[in-house]
Amino acid sequence: MEKHSSIFIAGHKGLVGSAIYRALQEKGFVNIITRSINELDLTDQKATNDFFSTFRPEYVFLAAAKVGGIAAINTFRADFMFNNLEIQNNVIYSSWKFGVKKLLFLGSTCIYPKNAKQPLSEFSLLSSELERTNEPYALAKISGIKLCESFNIQYNTNFISVMPTNLYGPNDNYDLDNSHVLPALIRKFHLCKCIEDKNWSGIEKDIKRYPLPGISGEFNMDAIINYLIGKGITVSENKDGNLKNEVEISVWGTGAALREFMYVDDLAAACVFVMERIEINNLTDAHRDKIRDKNINPPHFLNIGTEEEISIKDLAIKIKQLTGFQGRINFDTSKPDGTPRKTTDSSLLHSLGFKHKTNLDTGLKLTYDDYLLYKSRQ
Repeated sequence: MEKHSSIFIAGHKGLVGSAIYRALQEKGFVNIITRSINELDLTDQKATNDFFSTFRPEYVFLAAAKVGGIAAINTFRADFMFNNLEIQNNVIYSSWKFGVKKLLFLGSTCIYPKNAKQPLSEFSLLSSELERTNEPYALAKISGIKLCESFNIQYNTNFISVMPTNLYGPNDNYDLDNSHVLPALIRKFHLCKCIEDKNWSGIEKDIKRYPLPGISGEFNMDAIINYLIGKGITVSENKDGNLKNEVEISVWGTGAALREFMYVDDLAAACVFVMERIEINNLTDAHRDKIRDKNINPPHFLNIGTEEEISIKDLAIKIKQLTGFQGRINFDTSKPDGTPRKTTDSSLLHSLGFKHKTNLDTGLKLTYDDYLLYKSRQ
């Protein structure tokens, strides 16, 4: 990419897209094209074609997606599968139709089988069954990977897919109903800390930024507490006004599941690195070097991760300490853990010259500081 190249970021307001936008700006790219969902509906093929026909982007970062945690995906299975298929099919097709030089498709490590060998290698795709709770989202992303691969093989395009590990950072989704585990824990522990300290103004600021369903109009603490109780927060009010409330937070599962987390600005730097330095032929050749049977087609995608893992229990304890919450954590074993372990093999990316910079402790502090700062700006 040249500094003046036309670059379209699909999904520039989301966690990943906004980080890619920041990374490109910091590197001096001056022709970045963005559209909000109100300006361009990527589920509409005609609208997507018209946009590409008019603006002719040379490079595309496909970060637009319908995302959510276990509960959201498992509840709205059809929506997650259908909407993601629509978005990616339309953008990938339009990129081919209107001659995009290079496309980077953002997938997810949930594409890998539930019981795949750890750490997760690109070669384990489609080797066995998926985790049931993530299946709709995973199948959509697998389809996107294979669509990019098919265009590369049939039409000699330069479409690369990348599979990020679990991400977190500025501009994350903190909705208590459909966010991922890390941002959900940050918000829950923050709200628990506010309840514990009877910091009602802090809760009011939080609710104004991130409204709760069914909570509207005049600030009503009783209604808010009742809502949060349904989200696994238990409050026992201390009658002595000088003492803290007794608060307990419930976390899904046993806490034993292992996860890998990457600060989103590191992921954005990796995406720009791949877009600038790696061509699809370089990628497939690098994969082919690892294959004994040369008749096997090499993957057209690569993992992006830290290769560092932490249990959900230890993550919850870290966030509890970060927010200053003093109450108890209860692990609800009646709820699913999801995939028992999910750590990526990112050795290929590392061998190509990229390594992340932000450790988890630093990233969590940056994320929580941004969360508090964002609320203070409202």
